[in-house]
Amino acid sequence: MSNWSVTPLTGTFGATVTGSRLGEVADVSEIWDLLRQHLVLVFRGQDLTHAEHSRLAHLMGEPTPAHPVVPGHPDYPEMLVLDSQKGGKNAMWHTDVTFIEAPPAASILVADVVPTFGGDTLWSDTRTAYERLSPSIRAAVDSLEAVHRISPLAYWGEPFDSALTRDDAEYLYELSLKQPPVIHPVVRIHPDTQRPSLFVNPGFTTHIVGMSRIESDHFLRLLYAHMVQPEFTLRHRWELGDVVMWDNRATMHYATDDYGTVERVMRRITLRGTRPIGLSGATSRVASDPLIAIR
Repeated sequence: MSNWSVTPLTGTFGATVTGSRLGEVADVSEIWDLLRQHLVLVFRGQDLTHAEHSRLAHLMGEPTPAHPVVPGHPDYPEMLVLDSQKGGKNAMWHTDVTFIEAPPAASILVADVVPTFGGDTLWSDTRTAYERLSPSIRAAVDSLEAVHRISPLAYWGEPFDSALTRDDAEYLYELSLKQPPVIHPVVRIHPDTQRPSLFVNPGFTTHIVGMSRIESDHFLRLLYAHMVQPEFTLRHRWELGDVVMWDNRATMHYATDDYGTVERVMRRITLRGTRPIGLSGATSRVASDPLIAIR
């Protein structure tokens, strides 16, 4: 018998889940089943401690380091603290860490401090977005590949957050130069459900392989505009103690920066994923040819 009660948030993805406290669960198989089905799960009023957050992540899989270029929590190296007053904003559509060969499978985000206004997070359902492309565009994207790379201050949105000091920016810039660009299929097959989804994002995708700059820029703009239509998105209004999980293989998200200088603190743990595989069987890889990698 299920311990969870599930209420869908939209007609295509997202659900609010109630019934147990995540800090006390022993079996996460049903959570994984719900995550594969709904892509985004909202758990209200959980108030997870740092230790419980880490324990949950380890139950669900293998946590990655907090971030390839951003240090983790001093006691929990897998935990990325996103403090709005220390540069922790990200007002840009993105999928987490797609600038590596095997991006995370899922993310678990906990709300520690929420503003009294604003600070919502939006998610995009890139699975349904793919399915609802016109047949001609779908046929065009099925065999394409794209280059992903980290821009020096990618995690601080546009315009760059003024809370980020010049020393911080220089440190992040130097670290970002050590991350080689990677090539991913534009459409990836979900390793568990076998359903395809669009796998490009404005945060880290620089261009489509084999296209001119004009072709690539306009084609990506078309896909992005399609992916963030209201019919493919949901918006979460944070409450203290919320936990939100999402399948990083079939979603994008956007942390709205509309709360001024008010404090907002989140902590995130990501779970290790596998290298994306496209419809043609092409697998993600480091972009070693500079004529392909650089744009």
